[in-house]
Amino acid sequence: MADRGRWPTQQEQSAVIDLGDVNEPDDGSDYETDVSKGPGEGRGERKMEDDIRKRLSDNVTQMVWNAGTQQAKRAWSLYGNIDILRPYFNVEPHEVRTRLIQSFLPRMPSSEKQRAYRELYGPLMVVFTLIALLLFQMKAAEHRVEEGTLMGTAFGVCFTYWWGTSALLWFLSYVCNAHITSIQLLSLLGYGLTGHCVVILVGTLIHTSHDHLFFYMLWAVFGGLSTLKMVGVILSRTHGKSQRLILACTLAAIHLLFLLYLHFAYHQIVEDLSRALDSNPVVQQPQENSIKEQISPTD
Repeated sequence: MADRGRWPTQQEQSAVIDLGDVNEPDDGSDYETDVSKGPGEGRGERKMEDDIRKRLSDNVTQMVWNAGTQQAKRAWSLYGNIDILRPYFNVEPHEVRTRLIQSFLPRMPSSEKQRAYRELYGPLMVVFTLIALLLFQMKAAEHRVEEGTLMGTAFGVCFTYWWGTSALLWFLSYVCNAHITSIQLLSLLGYGLTGHCVVILVGTLIHTSHDHLFFYMLWAVFGGLSTLKMVGVILSRTHGKSQRLILACTLAAIHLLFLLYLHFAYHQIVEDLSRALDSNPVVQQPQENSIKEQISPTD
């Protein structure tokens, strides 16, 4: 009973205080600090967060834009970079001379693949030579037109045949499962035009207007040898009789018919037109004189 009326000692008070501290542990949160902050400081933090998000989004957008721009520039420079074409034109003159001679030396098709070159310097020079020979053939036939139109026609005919026939043969090779690339076809057809150059040159210098037997001999010899060379390369890289027949007939027909077209379209017809144009003024002059005599009054 006496203990109920006395005051608690100092040790008991400290024990009570310590017990209160234990009952309210510090969780390490900043709740009290956050509550103590004013409304102005909260708006500042939100504004700072918005600025950070905006900067991040701007940086990501800029990085994506830069990456896309670099890829576009890389793709554009891929076609404009001359270093890509350098391996196809890296050839020695004596190699070109050897390949020109070999374009007239066909080989029998066998199980061994015949070599097809990956080079465009020689074929391109052959195409330019054919263009020059076409211009020479037209001028030798005295076909007088504007120089630009004549040269444009020669360029269009030669390059259309070279690229167009190569594209057609590449498609047929893909369908027939022939092991040859587009660059090899361009090189093969380019060197194959060497026979056309020889036939056009000799046929223009030594041409008999009354008989085409000499031209047909050149066509059969030089055009036939270059055609057989190309057909042999194609057949050695194709499996299957029907596939070989399709590629060989297509290549031979287009190549030989193109030579006939060059001769009769730009030599004989032009020569006939030139003769007709030269003879018209002589025939029309007496007609004009007779008309003047009829109109003039008699004495």
